[in-house]
Amino acid sequence: MFFKWLKRYMPRSLYARAALILVLPIVALQIVVSVVFIQRDLEDVTVQMTATIQREMEMLRQVADRAPDQETALAQIAPLLQPLNMQARFLAPGGPLPEDQFSLIEFSGRVVREELESTFPGFLAARFPADKSVQIYFATGHGLMELDLNRRRLTAAAPHQLIVIMLVFGFLMMVISFLYMRNQLRPIKRLANAAEAFGRGRAVPYSPAGALEVRAAGSAFLDMRARIERQIEQRTLMLSGVSHDLRTPLTRLKLELALIDEEDAAPMLRDVDEMQALLDAFLDFSRGAAVSEPEPVDPHELVRSIIADWQRQEKQVTLGGMSGAGEVMLRRQPMRRAVENLISNAVRYGARARVSVALTERSMRIRVEDDGPGIPAEQRGDAVRPFTRLDPARNQNRGSGVGLGLAIVADTARAHGGTLRLGESPDLGGLKADIVIAR
Repeated sequence: MFFKWLKRYMPRSLYARAALILVLPIVALQIVVSVVFIQRDLEDVTVQMTATIQREMEMLRQVADRAPDQETALAQIAPLLQPLNMQARFLAPGGPLPEDQFSLIEFSGRVVREELESTFPGFLAARFPADKSVQIYFATGHGLMELDLNRRRLTAAAPHQLIVIMLVFGFLMMVISFLYMRNQLRPIKRLANAAEAFGRGRAVPYSPAGALEVRAAGSAFLDMRARIERQIEQRTLMLSGVSHDLRTPLTRLKLELALIDEEDAAPMLRDVDEMQALLDAFLDFSRGAAVSEPEPVDPHELVRSIIADWQRQEKQVTLGGMSGAGEVMLRRQPMRRAVENLISNAVRYGARARVSVALTERSMRIRVEDDGPGIPAEQRGDAVRPFTRLDPARNQNRGSGVGLGLAIVADTARAHGGTLRLGESPDLGGLKADIVIAR
């Protein structure tokens, strides 16, 4: 449960995750070292130095307490103050009591105060001003005494120097590591861009680089891309060759049927026309969507021209909603053929079709809806497979085909890095086909 909760807040990109893996141990190590150093080493040193000062303070107080008055007490402790590098004076009676004085970042001074409060009777206050002196106030038999001494006798010199050096060098090493990591991740990003471009039907120049594992993955990608391109080329050549070779006997059949009585030849001519239509579908499928380079295309203008062509054929094809604006990198002819295939299916199995376009900053959607019988949800996966016909599920009386219409559309969408989604039209009640492509 904890890991599932944590996963939602983890960065998604490889660079951000690698940076997090790099930064977290360094920050955690610096925090642990800082806490251990402050709480153990620095605090222990300060306590030991305070214990030394405490013994000297106790000695001075004992000497002062044996004197009859303040002047005599100061005179008797004067020979002791010089070798101890201290200065002492008595506070005037009736004046305000001194209070502690510490800066916000003063750690050692607070340790000194706590240690003297717990171990030295009569301790009143300690002041750690911005200069290098320290004033300690404690009670004697003749009144409050102020003891002025050098700060270095109570606190270590530059106690935060280790932490500052550690932070500076930690930051410097992180910067160097980020630069190195960026250089190491660049080949992975180039490989991802090449794979994404190939998924959208574009072959961008790519050569393996980087670490051995990245080079191995890049070489495997190049081999895979070469095999797929060979398979596509072989499929295209095979289907194109078969379709082209079959056109010759079909042409001869048409010429021979033209010499027969028109009434007797009509059924055979219909069969020949159907075979011709099947061959055209084979050719469209064999050509695929990679016969041209992507270019900036206005989807609204493209759809309007397609609808105008169908309306000239007196088909019930209407224009739906048009949202968004801009151009999308598309292969114009394959995309036009894909939309026409969807409209052809719509008017074949329904009485009317409606086409709409939706553009956002991240995607383009072309939707074709009809009022036909639709496709059941359990058969929509089979509907986009090549040579699969679902006529019994829709309406056999409205026509038949070779089963490549939706396959061509799905192939075209995949070549553009998108997908074909089939569903039920909420308004017309028939099939809803969406071509969704990322911008």
